[in-house]
Amino acid sequence: MTGRRGGRPLVPAYLSTGGVARPSRPHLERLSVLSRAGTPAPAGLPAAQLALLDALEDGSLTVVEAAALLRLPVSAVRVLAGDLIDRELASARAPIPPAARFDPDLLKRVADGLRALKHA
Repeated sequence: MTGRRGGRPLVPAYLSTGGVARPSRPHLERLSVLSRAGTPAPAGLPAAQLALLDALEDGSLTVVEAAALLRLPVSAVRVLAGDLIDRELASARAPIPPAARFDPDLLKRVADGLRALKHA
C-alpha cells in the first residue's frame, strides 16, 4: 500500500487486513473475478479496502491482478475481498474453466477436407 519506490512497503501486508490471516470466503481463488457493486463505499472503510474498491472502479479484476495493482500479497487481497463481499460492496465469480482440448484427429480430418475443397 504505502510502498517506497523500489523498496519494501512501509506497512506490512498483515496490517492492511487488520491482522486477519484467513479470508471469510475460502472459495476465493487466485483467478476469481472481482467486481465492484454499485453501492457507494461507507465512511470509515479501511484504506486497503478503499484502495481495492478504487481498483475495481474501472472494471473487473482477478484476485491476482488486484494484488499486483495494490502491491499486496494474494492472501491479503483475498481477505480484503472477502470483507468487501460480506459488506455487499463487491462481488466475485468463479474463474472461467479452461476450454477442453480439441481432438487432433478431428482437426486433421477438417484440414484434409478443406484442402480437398480447395483443390476441387
